[in-house]
Amino acid sequence: MKYTRDDIFRMVEEEDVEFIRLQFTDMFGVLKNVAITASQLEKALDNRCMFDGSSVEGYVRIEESDMYLYPDYDSFAIFPWRPQAGKVARLICDVYTPDGERFSGDPRNVLRRQIEEAKEMGFTFNVGPELEFFLFQTDEEGRPTTISKEDAGYFDLGPTDLGENVRRDMVMTLEDMGFEIEASHHETAPSQHEIDFKYDEAMVTADNIMTFKLAVKTIAKRHGLWATFMPKPKTGVSGSGMHVNMSLDKDGKNAFYDENDELGLSKTAYEFMAGLMAHARAMAAITNPLVNSYKRLVPGFEAPAYIAWAEKNRSPLIRIPAAKGEGTRIELRNPDPSANPYLALAVCLAAGLDGIKKHLTPPAAINRNIYEMTEEERKEAGIEVLPENLLDAVKAMKSDAVIMDALGEHVGRIYSQAKEHEWEEYRTQVSEWEVNQYLPKF
Repeated sequence: MKYTRDDIFRMVEEEDVEFIRLQFTDMFGVLKNVAITASQLEKALDNRCMFDGSSVEGYVRIEESDMYLYPDYDSFAIFPWRPQAGKVARLICDVYTPDGERFSGDPRNVLRRQIEEAKEMGFTFNVGPELEFFLFQTDEEGRPTTISKEDAGYFDLGPTDLGENVRRDMVMTLEDMGFEIEASHHETAPSQHEIDFKYDEAMVTADNIMTFKLAVKTIAKRHGLWATFMPKPKTGVSGSGMHVNMSLDKDGKNAFYDENDELGLSKTAYEFMAGLMAHARAMAAITNPLVNSYKRLVPGFEAPAYIAWAEKNRSPLIRIPAAKGEGTRIELRNPDPSANPYLALAVCLAAGLDGIKKHLTPPAAINRNIYEMTEEERKEAGIEVLPENLLDAVKAMKSDAVIMDALGEHVGRIYSQAKEHEWEEYRTQVSEWEVNQYLPKF
């Protein structure tokens, strides 16, 4: 939807909007906002709303703290879950410095740079995500637990699926906000769910992912539940992924499609896929950003651990869905929903474009279950493994010039420092498993 300044003033007045939340996302994918009243709307649309950047993790030092929010008019939306009298709306904002420059630490700006690079090569980047999440009970004080009261499985329905009504509310709320919901269903693990929305241009999709997570969490809370996008909240069950379906358009047509290819893939698609595979280890610190992310990327729970591709096989990193023609796409299966969507899509695009620029060729497809292959068979097939932990992922990222350049000096440096610190904090903790395992024996 394209909105003008006048459109926004008119909608605020006609819909009795009392508050506007000026939203932005920090480096680690956490949604932030500054709330203003409708009387301050003109100031906001004039890009005169300021905030303290030194208070936001990964932004700037105290001595250079002033930051300005520049609203994206097209992102205007009214929250359906707020009161009908005195409604609440939001505008997603870009972050600028006081001298009118785009802030290099703004994740939206990181993605925008890659979109511009694709545009110079004649491409538009389209993305369709598949986000999974868990719905858990809360305790007496409203804090999240990992307790669930259902044992439903993949595609189950009510009354086994106790989350059916919650999911229905989520879908209706998202549709009220302009989402086109393609499917929603119960996932593999008890209390695990998935809602899929239609693909769009990359920036719109990244914005939509942030809105999606906010809406899902808000509606879950209204039902007395806690929605979590933590990748692996429980041992012994599948974790939550965010499969990313990608394609490039050129001259209004899907540049990944070639009717003469056996799989319907063009040379551009193969090169893009080869780029993703070449940089997969370095991208992992962005696409799988938590210590907990690597508890999901293990054999036996449908999440990929190996860098390979296939058409129908779901064990490799990349799958080619059956859809052909304008629906032709590449599905990257390792990202999880804790990732910052702006950074995740930026590094995916940077890796793919690098494959196109260098005319990379992917290895042969692996059309058997990689988990059942021996280590020797995997080695013979040239199958590499994804990083096994966050520290290895950060090391791989820091050694990859393409990915670090895509992130930019500011984000690359501060993000890697923060993740190294996160790993060090985790590494020095004594876990319940260790106490149970070793205290009685030693």
